[in-house]
Amino acid sequence: MKKLCLTALAAIALVGCSDNKEEEKAAAESVRGVTDSEIRLGGMHDLSGVFAAFSSPAVQVANEMFDEVNAEGGIHGRKIRYIVEDHAYQVPKATQAINKLVSRDEVFAMVMSLGTPHNLAAFPIMDRNNVPSILPLTLSKQMEEEGDFRYRYVFGPSYYDGVLKGINKLVDDEGIKNICVMYIPSDFGEEVNQAVNDAAANNGDLNLAESSSHRPDESDFTGTLARMRDAGCELVAVALPVRPIITVVATAKQMGWDDAKFMVSQAGFHSAVAAAPGGVTEGLYGVSPWEDIVSRMQDVPETEAWAKEYKEKHGELPSGAAVLGRVGAMVTINALKEAGPDLTTESFLDAMESLKFSDVVTGVDTQMSPTNHRAGSGIILSQVQNGIWEPVAELE
Repeated sequence: MKKLCLTALAAIALVGCSDNKEEEKAAAESVRGVTDSEIRLGGMHDLSGVFAAFSSPAVQVANEMFDEVNAEGGIHGRKIRYIVEDHAYQVPKATQAINKLVSRDEVFAMVMSLGTPHNLAAFPIMDRNNVPSILPLTLSKQMEEEGDFRYRYVFGPSYYDGVLKGINKLVDDEGIKNICVMYIPSDFGEEVNQAVNDAAANNGDLNLAESSSHRPDESDFTGTLARMRDAGCELVAVALPVRPIITVVATAKQMGWDDAKFMVSQAGFHSAVAAAPGGVTEGLYGVSPWEDIVSRMQDVPETEAWAKEYKEKHGELPSGAAVLGRVGAMVTINALKEAGPDLTTESFLDAMESLKFSDVVTGVDTQMSPTNHRAGSGIILSQVQNGIWEPVAELE
């Protein structure tokens, strides 16, 4: 039954009338990126640059999970559309991408966007339009601290926390006196560099012997490693892309420098690093929010089943990047379900802050709150053993 419409005394034209269903549809369409049949999500990724090994599998797995949900009718009748733009790990391209996703595509939220400086460049545009940041593929402290905390959700503890705790553990266990760092001069690299500097500053028995900054695409580290060997480095923290990490550790071994330890942050905790040909990364340490999937599949049947299914589809075992895609998609899907059929940004953020679920495949236990926006809370120190990241200690 149609509602009566009243005109104001000074009105010139009649105000249109609508029934309840039309009002509900109009209300849904007034929410950015949400219609009665679709939820538009955005992602800025490195699909062709130095960190493509992280973005590509994460996007692939997330899209597969979104497709499964859509095949079952979507979430409260709405299909998920994940719109991905490639920034090739270049900030100017990321700025173009976020403008397109927010202004033209009008996405509801940004999900798993890769890169610290890229996300920082996007945040002002997102914040002006109330677009949440959901589990970006970066663990910089700034992903939680820059802007409105209500709109920030991350995978786990920061690069700074992970590297600092990893260094302290190895220093205590191995009696290390001299540490060094190799990093790219981005926000990510600088954060790892700061963790190394603070580890030395906070320990009177620990000395920062050498630090070295590198281009993301650098490939020859012979000179740097020679200086670090001469400086007596016993532990080297490496904050570089995947391929250069492998090159650094392999070069050190080729030089006969096998008495130093190397450690990577969460950004280097990738199965491709552990499984590098010839076992060149054997002994390398890494920190991460959770156990490597290849290690976990040895003991957990559900993990093994998922990994085998993944290999049948893609011809290789899932990497840590695939795990990020799975966790990112699960968090997003569960929050959208909990937000209910009357989806708004506020109902979604409320759902994120009350999210609680466990995934036996990855071992991730997510329990968020208004003061905790991390999908995982732990830090695990692992070491490459026989081509696999094997956990050696829980740091938090």
